[in-house]
Amino acid sequence: MSRFTGRVLASTDGWTTCSQGHRHWGRAGAAGLLLHRNGAEGPELLLQHRAAWSHHGGTWGTPGGALHHGESADEGALREVREELGLLPDDVVLGARSVDDHGGWSYTTVLARPVRSIEPGDLRLDGESDGVAWLPLAGLPEVDLHPGLAGSLPRLLPLLENSAQ
Repeated sequence: MSRFTGRVLASTDGWTTCSQGHRHWGRAGAAGLLLHRNGAEGPELLLQHRAAWSHHGGTWGTPGGALHHGESADEGALREVREELGLLPDDVVLGARSVDDHGGWSYTTVLARPVRSIEPGDLRLDGESDGVAWLPLAGLPEVDLHPGLAGSLPRLLPLLENSAQ
């Protein structure tokens, strides 16, 4: 059965293989938004629970996806969070970026802070996720993280610490 959604795919939608031999979505790379806030018990991250049908389905990760030709990582991350969660560029303030470069393919994580109260129940999910939640940074070892996010945490944690100051 085809999963045609009625959307015309961008020319950069599709699988590619990096120089490390890994298979990735997004022929021009990919980007996602790591929204974070100060919670009652420390930093919290807004993560999406990826739909079972998606690549690494059932894991928690950042809203993100394939970059379009000529699109910056910031533009791509903001477009993806709008498509997947309904957030608008004016809802967040962008911060630091972290690039996971695999040689010939990279994923850029764009950190951001909310400028207003953002609660999971108020978000509009597009079917690429089964849910969204603010997860405490200290509780991340207790959930099944997307492997890309899990592998990037050592680079992301210092950026999160610096942005909290």
